[in-house]
Order: sequence, then structure tokens, then C-alpha cells
Amino acid sequence: MGQKCKMRLTGHDRGGTRRRLAALVAGLLVAAGGAARSEPPPIRIAPLALGGYDPVSYFLPAGPQAGSARLEAEWNGQVWRFAIEANRAAFRRYPGIYAPRLGGYDVAGILDHRLVGADPAVFAVIDERLYLFRDAQRRARVVADPALAGRAEAIWPTLGRLLDDPEETRRATGAR
Repeated sequence: MGQKCKMRLTGHDRGGTRRRLAALVAGLLVAAGGAARSEPPPIRIAPLALGGYDPVSYFLPAGPQAGSARLEAEWNGQVWRFAIEANRAAFRRYPGIYAPRLGGYDVAGILDHRLVGADPAVFAVIDERLYLFRDAQRRARVVADPALAGRAEAIWPTLGRLLDDPEETRRATGAR
């Protein structure tokens, strides 16, 4: 009892420990650097709404005006441009009033239960709401019978849901 055991590290043992520690640190640095390089940060791209037209200008006497890249706002996953700061401020306060109805899709297409792209230069303001159309003929049909816009509004929730749920889109369209 009472015996003390002294251990002494030789130069060989200390060198091995140092080498193992250096290898461990080097391995961690390589792993950390490799992980950082292998996964770049995601790039988020937001589409330009209305082809760059100012949404507020549709409601003004002069009609649609091109927006400026210096006056932008992001809303509902899209970038919106404005001709003047006052229009941007109005849109920020009430985006749902100024944004086109039906997701900006053609009203006649919605009536046919289809998502059809629209031309932002072919539009109508019906009941203080902005609607877009693919062409002048489709616009004339809805302007002649404004109740069609209300029917399209009733159909829109079903079609709009397809944009949010890719699986639902595949089921509805039969795509695989």
C-alpha cells in the first residue's frame, strides 16, 4: 500500500499523440471546409409581377405605366415595380386591392377551368378589381358580361390550390 507508480512518457509516445491530434484537427478542418463548399446557399428567385407594370397605375386615369427597378416591393412571392413612390406606398398598405385577381391568370381560362397566362396590357377593372386577359377577344367577352368575372372568382379557389400543391396538380391533370 502506499506505493507510488510513476509513468514517464517517452519522446516516441509524445510524438505519436501529437501526430494523432494534428491528424484529427486536419481532418476536422477538411470536413468543415468540404461541407461548406459542397452546399452553396440557396438562391431565391422571385418572378416579376405584371411584366414590370405598376399595379396601382391600372386604377389611375392614365392607365398602366411601366414600373422602375428602383421602386420595387415584394409581396406574395413576386416582385412588383412602381412608377412613383406614392404608388409603392399605396400597394404596401393594400396589396390585395391593387394586385390582379385570379392570380393574374386569364379570366376566360379560369372559366374553362384552366390556368392560362395573361397579357398585362389586356385588362379590365370590373367592380374596382383588376382582371387580366390573354387577348382582346377574351376581354370583350367578360366586359360584355361582367357576371363572368364573379363566376371565375367562384372557380378560382379550386384552380389556385393547384399552384400550391404539386401533388394535387398531378392528380387533377393526370400528369405523372
